[in-house]
Amino acid sequence: MHRRRRPAVWETVEDTDGFATAGVVRSRPGPVLVDDLATWVTGLLDDAGWERDAASVEAARTELVAAVGARTGPLVLVSAEVGLGVVPSTSAGRRFRDELGLLNADLAAVCDEVVLLVAGLPLPLKVASGSDSVAP
Repeated sequence: MHRRRRPAVWETVEDTDGFATAGVVRSRPGPVLVDDLATWVTGLLDDAGWERDAASVEAARTELVAAVGARTGPLVLVSAEVGLGVVPSTSAGRRFRDELGLLNADLAAVCDEVVLLVAGLPLPLKVASGSDSVAP
């Protein structure tokens, strides 16, 4: 349903293995939609055995943030918000929250625009200078 509503020129990336996303962000010249980063982080953590401070998770995060920061074409990243809810009771839940929170913050620093969607309403957190639009 989501794909049908999107313009045909948008390429949707659903990377559950955690390996392709940075490469797609770097290599595709047309509009790209990454849906979603929470699933991407889960795949990275699964591959790392949910080990705290796994070098592979940090390296993948660093690679993706660099690719997003260098991108010149249209890009939309979909992620979950993890800092407004209850602190997870499990170690794995806290690990996921911490990793996705770090990724979201690092990406927000290099993105031109950041929008939080609440109940379907866009709340602009960061707006590109000289831009009236908040979302594509």
